[in-house]
Amino acid sequence: MKVLFVCLGNICRSPTADGVFRKMIQQADLEEQVTVDSAGTAAWHIGKSPDPRSQEFAERRGYDLSALRARQVSVEDFHRFDLLLAMDSENYANLLELCPEGADFKVKKLLSYGLLKPNADVPDPYYGGDKGFEEVLDLVEDACGQLLKQIQSGLK
Repeated sequence: MKVLFVCLGNICRSPTADGVFRKMIQQADLEEQVTVDSAGTAAWHIGKSPDPRSQEFAERRGYDLSALRARQVSVEDFHRFDLLLAMDSENYANLLELCPEGADFKVKKLLSYGLLKPNADVPDPYYGGDKGFEEVLDLVEDACGQLLKQIQSGLK
């Protein structure tokens, strides 16, 4: 199973989801079966580290985002990944525009797996305060935990 998390710039929400899910996969001893990556629909931050605030708040919860670097999603990602999980409705629509014919079933919103705010958008914390980064982590941990349960049940 190969999972790609997607937001706009790939410096806040999607690298947070990448780091959270990567740690969950490691703790579940599924690193051989599950691949994780993140990307953005925009090209603004290619090659840059995640936002320092995303890194700081993730680190407080035991997630290390420091090795991640922003990249832009590409058409090839629809061939390489089984799931492309958008952080919000805008990026979901952007993914569908880029999506090759017949691959749209791979595109979902991350919170379609969540219990806290099912099918909602993961809000962009970039222009907000500390509370926004905490909310992103709460929503991402919830949805990634549920996604992991589904993947684990499919592997049995």
